[in-house]
Amino acid sequence: MSFESLKIGKYIIEKPIFQGGMGVGVSWDQLAGTVSNEGGLGVISAVGTGYYEDKSHASKLVAGRPLDALGFYSKDGFQAIIKNARKICGDKPLAANILYAINDYGRVVTDACEAGVNVIITGAGLPTNMPEFTEGYPDVALVPIVSSAKALKIICKRWQKRYDRLPDAVVLEGPKSGGHQGFTYEQCSMPEHQLENLVKPVVEEAAKWGGMPVIAAGGVWDKNDIEEMMSLGASGVQMGTRFIGTHECDAHENFKNVLIAAKKEDIQLMSSPVGYPAQGVRTKLTELVEKREGPAVKCISNCVAPCNRGEEAKIVGFCIADRLSDAYEGKLDTGLFFSGTNGYRLDKLISVKELLEKLTEGE
Repeated sequence: MSFESLKIGKYIIEKPIFQGGMGVGVSWDQLAGTVSNEGGLGVISAVGTGYYEDKSHASKLVAGRPLDALGFYSKDGFQAIIKNARKICGDKPLAANILYAINDYGRVVTDACEAGVNVIITGAGLPTNMPEFTEGYPDVALVPIVSSAKALKIICKRWQKRYDRLPDAVVLEGPKSGGHQGFTYEQCSMPEHQLENLVKPVVEEAAKWGGMPVIAAGGVWDKNDIEEMMSLGASGVQMGTRFIGTHECDAHENFKNVLIAAKKEDIQLMSSPVGYPAQGVRTKLTELVEKREGPAVKCISNCVAPCNRGEEAKIVGFCIADRLSDAYEGKLDTGLFFSGTNGYRLDKLISVKELLEKLTEGE
């Protein structure tokens, strides 16, 4: 089976593969730029851009960390990442992933548009007002992430009524993805919430709104998985964790090695200050947090609205901004290493070019 190109808004993605947006320095200029250059859709994460280029773009640092949402979601850092990705991929389609739960969501969306991003992808909540922040940029394609047909219906109804527009595509993410889930702990293991059982209902819902492409995500690993999703009606797939196993991935070598060393049972769901279960590798940090001996929660960066300025972080036992940025900096004792359930299958690093060849032509 050969895969057809994918049209998202005004843009043609040669290979129907989105590289998942992975926060604080896992998918920045090198990874996203290379994926787009090789014919997939490279996705820059907007999270933690104040850490880019050794925090040189953060307006103010406190204890070595970017201060407040303005520093953590640095406009200068974000736009430098986009500019450097463009040096790699030229004018090929390039996306940004901007979480709905972050503080300053609207500002960061506008920052992405100003910097010339072609596609904006948003999950971690229902982005019912997403088009509001892209009004002056009609060519920017908007792609919400959902976990059910019901969620897609709510978004489409709201967008059509308020903004007279619909999503250009939708990412459907099942509970095997890395990072935050759109499900409760219990739902993550229920058959009806598994990706393979969600695709058809979401494709049927999309058909009621003109048939936008549905991109299946969460646990997609190889060409066989892509073919299975296509057979269920998906137009493409999104893959995050598999791209961590590439030379071009922006993550620290220690981050890549944590995944390469991980066993199946090491990848687990954990509580998060964002209010959703999150999937990652069990490490020394998770053990410390369980004993309530983790690093102090100081809420310097004020990263996500649901955390309520560190209140949820204190309940859960860790600050997500600090722990993800520690992973980016390769700190094994205090870093939080997100991974999808298949992360243990990474065994070596390959190039993005080779990975995309494997995914489209087979192993």
